[in-house]
Amino acid sequence: MANGITAREAKRLQTRERLLGAAIAEFKRAGMADADVGAIVGAAGVAHGTFFFHFPTKEHVLLELERREEDRIAKRFAQFTKSHKDLPSTLREAVSLVMGLERRLGVLLFKDFLALHFSPTRPPAAASGDKGAEHGDDHPLIVLVADQIEKARQRGDTDPDLTPMNSAIYFLLGLYALLITTDDSPARTGLVDDYLVRTLRSMQ
Repeated sequence: MANGITAREAKRLQTRERLLGAAIAEFKRAGMADADVGAIVGAAGVAHGTFFFHFPTKEHVLLELERREEDRIAKRFAQFTKSHKDLPSTLREAVSLVMGLERRLGVLLFKDFLALHFSPTRPPAAASGDKGAEHGDDHPLIVLVADQIEKARQRGDTDPDLTPMNSAIYFLLGLYALLITTDDSPARTGLVDDYLVRTLRSMQ
């Protein structure tokens, strides 16, 4: 026993981590659809069937990556909002965190990540319920951004009639769409800045 788990369980977790790392590397190289499972298991040093034991489909790799990245971003955003209360600063931090995610994943994997993030056909094991997925309340960053918008509304900094959750969804969906369609555009920084300004203006 080590840290409350058996040696067998520890080995299983290590194998899963190797597979996850190898799969992410292959997804970055080729995209999820064209990723070669043979290359993944070869890099991880395991049998072909071991991949499907841990991840029933390639989409399940993205689901695990999504969970981890959302947790990471949510923690950083929550920490930021402890010392920054104004809405412009918090929305700009959300933009920075999402763009940081894009840099970590690379263009191909970032697009796959977002495609699955809002897909109506994502594997059922991924979500806690269809209703939550439709409304965005199973995505931590959306919930945290909505909370900041609600606090701004309570302070009188925004239109009192806006719906915070809807505004958070509109903001992040628009940001994601802008990023995946301007990944190599020299005008991207200006477009993102303008998007943020216009988003804030629309909430006033």
